[in-house]
Amino acid sequence: MVSVDDLTVVFGHSPLLDHIRFHISDGEKIGLVGKNGAGKSTLMKIIFGEQNPTSGQVDKPSGVTIGYLSQLMEHHRGRTVLEEAMTAFDSLLQAERELDEVSRQLADRTDYESEEYLSLITRLNELNDHIAISQSEPIEVQARRTLLGLGFRDEELGRKTETFSQGWNMRIELAKILLSRPDLMLLDEPTNHLDIESIEWLEGYLKACPSAILLVSHDRKFLDNVTARTVEIMLGHIHDYKVPYSQYLSLRAERLAQQTAAYENQQRMIEKTEEFINRFRYKPTKSNQVQSRIKALERLDRLEIDETDRVRMAVKFPPAQRSGDVTYKATDLSVGYPGKVVFTGANVEIKRGEKVALVGRNGEGKTTLIRAITGELQPLSGESKTGHHVNMGYFAQNQEDVLDKKETVFSTLDRIAVGEIRTKLRDILGAFLFRGEDIDKRVSVLSGGERARLGMAKLMLQSYNFLCLDEPTNHMDIQSKDVLKQALKSYDGTLLIVSHDRDFLDGLVDKIYEFRDGKVREHLGGVQEFLDRRKLESLQELERKSDSIKPLPELSSSKAKDPAPTGKAGYAAAREQARQSRKIRERISWLEHEIGKFETRMQEIEAVLQAPGPSDDIIELTREYLECKRDLDAKTEEWGSLI
Repeated sequence: MVSVDDLTVVFGHSPLLDHIRFHISDGEKIGLVGKNGAGKSTLMKIIFGEQNPTSGQVDKPSGVTIGYLSQLMEHHRGRTVLEEAMTAFDSLLQAERELDEVSRQLADRTDYESEEYLSLITRLNELNDHIAISQSEPIEVQARRTLLGLGFRDEELGRKTETFSQGWNMRIELAKILLSRPDLMLLDEPTNHLDIESIEWLEGYLKACPSAILLVSHDRKFLDNVTARTVEIMLGHIHDYKVPYSQYLSLRAERLAQQTAAYENQQRMIEKTEEFINRFRYKPTKSNQVQSRIKALERLDRLEIDETDRVRMAVKFPPAQRSGDVTYKATDLSVGYPGKVVFTGANVEIKRGEKVALVGRNGEGKTTLIRAITGELQPLSGESKTGHHVNMGYFAQNQEDVLDKKETVFSTLDRIAVGEIRTKLRDILGAFLFRGEDIDKRVSVLSGGERARLGMAKLMLQSYNFLCLDEPTNHMDIQSKDVLKQALKSYDGTLLIVSHDRDFLDGLVDKIYEFRDGKVREHLGGVQEFLDRRKLESLQELERKSDSIKPLPELSSSKAKDPAPTGKAGYAAAREQARQSRKIRERISWLEHEIGKFETRMQEIEAVLQAPGPSDDIIELTREYLECKRDLDAKTEEWGSLI
């Protein structure tokens, strides 16, 4: 479908991408991996047509549609969430308008044998086929389902887009791409602003989606669950593996081990051959053997080991001084902002040495709680207290707003470092992959991953015994995340972390606080136990009728249930519920029958319009066709609301 042919991109004097080639076939799900700055986003921009390569080209057949989710984008204003999402159907709505116009022209014409008339009939059929394929259910139903799946609430769909954060507007852009169903989706870190449940919904959607997908993500499990092929960018070259990410890691290690073994064997053979040549070069009795071996070396196909980027972060947090037994405690805590209460009645206790995660839908109060803990936000009611001898280090979610863009990498640390630590700034920056000229870079030109690393380096300037980390892995590549995870596992202080990255949290935290529906709930155990428990809760939700369209029932929120009614009242309620369910099933069956009748009649009319006879009334047939279409649309929409 799309071919990248001999593509080169040069920045400065060194190539970012060096003569790379690969092909994307219909329906393929590909993970694009590599370190921050390897060229993943650049490659996506070139495939989309937003940027030109230095040389080479991308071959795309005419008519291929591409949707691109960028890390940085302009968000539209002035529409509601639902209205903006439904702009994904602009081409479909245009097709419907064209269908009406073609139908009007057919009704006005009588030149049934002319080329123009036959051309209009052909176009009518093309438009009908396109609309039928794209409109398997009403477009508003599709838009609502997708937005709810990505974490919006039904009551939020009527709010203006500008009232939402950048992360929520990214979800709207993602919804538009999913709804437009392009032939190829280019998704650059789509999970960065999604909560865990929305990520799981998106996984299911992408796996079932017929579109080809080129995906950049630093979520190992997400890559494994969605992709079946991995394309690695390393030092300007690509390595293509027909397996998911975890298998790619194993195959890559095997390939490098085999290359190394073959290379070492050949080097030993070359060394022995050269030793023989040097030893007997001037002996007449050995001249034929010497010449033979010289020619053999000249003909030898020299093996090489693929160049690899072995530079890794080397993070180790300073030892933490001992704090009191309770690091932080909230009692009946309610927190919010003027005109908005975020959560109420929260009881949170974090003990010394615990590693605790805050999870939940964006906007439910995870960052708000951290702001209350750090003292940035005063509680509306209740108590929020840190324990004795607690020295807190805080990593903010958006380092772009925290770091001074005018500073350099080195001066960012130099301005706040005091005492002996000033002599170790270059070592600290080197541990976070800032080496050589990198330390003189302005913060304004750093990538998202580099800013995250610099923000983490600031935490190394002091020995904290309580770390509060708000989305520390956003934009970090997988290797850097692995190193940070191991450093946090070895950290001997108390850790409070906000993250949506299941793989990062798995094995790191031993307690979870879930933020949902304005409440904070404690879950003991790791992230996998939490996810398993939440799915079991959500299955109970299937028993309750919902007034809104649910994205995936097993991912919807679970609320406290009232005790089941018993006795005569319970029996009467059960009978009434059964009667209502039966009525809905009967209505669905009737609607499906009617929909089938309208579709059959429309096909009959189309066949007549393609070859009308002398007695056929074209105007009347066209009028009947449009009436059938209106009735079909209405019944399809009702059917979609009932299933």
